[in-house]
Amino acid sequence: MTTSKDIVLAFSGGLDTSFCVPYLKERGYAVHTVFADTGGVDAEERAFIERRAHELGVASHVTVDGGPAIWEGFVKPFVWAGEGYQGQYPLLVSDRYLIVEAALKRADELGTTAIAHGCTGMGNDQVRFDLAVKALGDYTIVAPIREIQKEHTEVRAYEQKYLEERGFGVRAKQKAYTINENLLGLTLSGGEIDRWQVPGEGAVGWCRPRAEWPSQALRVKLTFEHGEAVALDGEKMAGHRMLAKLNGLFAQYGVGRGLYTGDTTIGLKGRILFEAPGLTALLTAHRALEEAVLSKQQNRFKPEIARKWVELVYEGFFHDPLKIDLEAFLASSQSTVNGDVLLETSGGVVNAVAIESRHILNAKGATYAQSADWGVAEAEGFIHLYGMSSTLWAEVNRNAK
Repeated sequence: MTTSKDIVLAFSGGLDTSFCVPYLKERGYAVHTVFADTGGVDAEERAFIERRAHELGVASHVTVDGGPAIWEGFVKPFVWAGEGYQGQYPLLVSDRYLIVEAALKRADELGTTAIAHGCTGMGNDQVRFDLAVKALGDYTIVAPIREIQKEHTEVRAYEQKYLEERGFGVRAKQKAYTINENLLGLTLSGGEIDRWQVPGEGAVGWCRPRAEWPSQALRVKLTFEHGEAVALDGEKMAGHRMLAKLNGLFAQYGVGRGLYTGDTTIGLKGRILFEAPGLTALLTAHRALEEAVLSKQQNRFKPEIARKWVELVYEGFFHDPLKIDLEAFLASSQSTVNGDVLLETSGGVVNAVAIESRHILNAKGATYAQSADWGVAEAEGFIHLYGMSSTLWAEVNRNAK
């Protein structure tokens, strides 16, 4: 049996969520922690997170494998969309929505409607977390870090002192940068990155520097069915496992690393360094296949839908009905996106060098700039009619001068 004071905390084992446990307990809650493993930690770190939860005195702790959910719920439609936020950023924070779903599932199992998170009042994640919770049910959200920010300006120092006074050690992980990583990729912020300066030598993640790139080019074949990658070099595998493997392969060649300044949900400018080797490979292969099999009008119009989908996901509207409507269009557009794409990289950039598909829109009697199955008169007639409006404007206004 549970009580009305039970609360589920999305837990990562870091300073913020570690602080939340005794903070909530001292306010009468029985704290149940959930760690949604979305691919950013190894087995040793998972074990540490579980030990940390029990050390802090939680009522229960569960670890959830978030890989399948992050592939199905985000990666698949994101690759269909094929656009980064503001043309660059591959939405690497989108695991937050799957973390929310894991926490709410645990709350339903326990029969409680109280949900807690360790988001601060300064960033975008609080928006994503809160809006996702509100969209999925009638829950009460408790945000301890936002609460203490009302009274304390040096929040992290306060959290550390709070834990130490209660006998809980604080792991020494002082870093020059804030690092977030999951199956989707890795982001770094802080230090000179925040100051719009050249990233320092310590701003390294998965991607190897140029001096360490292998001398031999990498070639990888991806197989798509209805726009979803289903096989790597002919081997069928689950999507989240494929993405993890692509991360490892292309990170060796420095693929998917970038710097961008984004317009955040809360209105500030945010500059980050990101690395997404696997997603970059998937997006490159998928776009090359789409360019060959979709019609001219589909290829022109689809990016407009994609940009709106990306904006909704970035800004917290993951469960908005418009996002669902847009995904219906994206899914429909993928019916002929079937085939194999051969990717190649020698480092830094990945290219789609070969495409095989029964749906390539290849005219039987014509090849662009090489041969045609129409005559000169037909070409001249097409040009005359196609440019009629522009030509008339030029003639009329030239004579009117």
